[in-house]
Amino acid sequence: MKIGFDNEKYLKTQSAHIRERINQFDNKLYLEFGGKLFDDFHASRVLPGFEPDSKLRMLLQLADQAEIVIVISAGDIEKNKVRGDLGITYDSDVLRLIDVFTEKGLFVGSVVITQYTGQNSANLFKSRLEKLGVKVYIHYSIEGYPSNIPLIVSDDGYGKNDYIETSRPLVIITAPGPGSGKMATCLSQLYHEHKRGIRAGYAKFETFPIWNIPLKHPVNLAYEAATADLNDVNMIDPFHLEAYGKTTVNYNRDVEIFPVLNAIFERIYGESPYKSPTDMGVNMAGNCIVDDEACREASKQEIIRRYYTSLDNLAEGTATEDEAFKIELLMKQANISTSDRAVVGAALEYAKETDGPAAAMELDDGRIIRGKTSNLLGASAALVLNALKELAGLDHKLHVISPEAIEPIQKLKVDYLGSHNPRLHTDEVLIALSMSAATSPAAQKALEQIPKLKGCQVHTSVMLSDVDVKIFKKLGVQLTSEAKYENKNIYH
Repeated sequence: MKIGFDNEKYLKTQSAHIRERINQFDNKLYLEFGGKLFDDFHASRVLPGFEPDSKLRMLLQLADQAEIVIVISAGDIEKNKVRGDLGITYDSDVLRLIDVFTEKGLFVGSVVITQYTGQNSANLFKSRLEKLGVKVYIHYSIEGYPSNIPLIVSDDGYGKNDYIETSRPLVIITAPGPGSGKMATCLSQLYHEHKRGIRAGYAKFETFPIWNIPLKHPVNLAYEAATADLNDVNMIDPFHLEAYGKTTVNYNRDVEIFPVLNAIFERIYGESPYKSPTDMGVNMAGNCIVDDEACREASKQEIIRRYYTSLDNLAEGTATEDEAFKIELLMKQANISTSDRAVVGAALEYAKETDGPAAAMELDDGRIIRGKTSNLLGASAALVLNALKELAGLDHKLHVISPEAIEPIQKLKVDYLGSHNPRLHTDEVLIALSMSAATSPAAQKALEQIPKLKGCQVHTSVMLSDVDVKIFKKLGVQLTSEAKYENKNIYH
């Protein structure tokens, strides 16, 4: 994988830029963090060289100045809303985030429950957090938000919310996911700080869209593909163009809300510190792209992967046709098709050749490895074994796991655990391989190749079980699948 992004430069320039922004106000800045504060795998895929924990590492350079406030919507608690990438509810993720930030050396000051209207589940969560020693504040739903500015910026609007007590100059407002109320929390605090004689500031840190690269750059198109379910649309910032005569990129929600934000700033301060949505941002990622072509190519591949994900979600009934249509349009804008993903053709051709489910993997050097379904192994499990043998320089005919070792596992699955599918999944194959490594040097050599699978591309001719999908994710493999099931059952 060609490196296209200078991560070390990013860490230095981004932290310095945030310090500058803090100094523009009364040494108090509320920084709304969009996207993921750590494990930002989307950014690492479209900006090769960007480390998934870069934003966290950058904040660690400001650790002595920063505290974190985690925001969660009472409505999301009530609905048991789930993070799609982790499969856990938002309230569980709040606990996870507190642990992760604390373990990394960052100070988590409190949790804010927003959009509160008396939900019992929110009351229970608040009680649970307080028993764990976490400070919890409540912010209420405001009638007519965000257009009824006289009510919002009053003692019956923001003034009704709890004032969040903070002790450090940089307050990071983050959340498990979008729609949690991060911006409203920041603005509420500006109101309360102003009443206390402090001219606090607000800024927004979102990696995408990148404001100082072209609107239709594949990196920005890939962001649209990633947020197709939210109907986010990248657009030229008209306010920035009018104020400075410069073309910059923002997205529709920030552009649409900016007049309201400006009015709120003016009502609180008497004037607005910003002339455009772009002014509010502090993102320096665009200045750290060192190989534009590498980032373009990586982003095009991400758009194709997002397209397959949308088709799979459509087949599973968890997405609409609009999402797939939107990404299809983005592919046309980027002048790409599914045939630009090398593993797609390889997997489909092998499925046709073997008349059964098949899979293909592209290794880091471009070699294509294939796997087919057999009596012993599913196509994904066979693919992983074949890839490990290829990387280890072993003969593909060599059994690194003996059939005799696989058969007892199949007997366990079918006879004792009631499974209808005797073929081994990828996790079971890797466990069997690790057991074989105790007595087989070849198996040990194959096992040692597992880290080299990270970043490899895989496509399968059918949708996979949750088990296989999770294993590929843990291996760091970038997976796509055809939007069809292996069998014709209607329950999967």
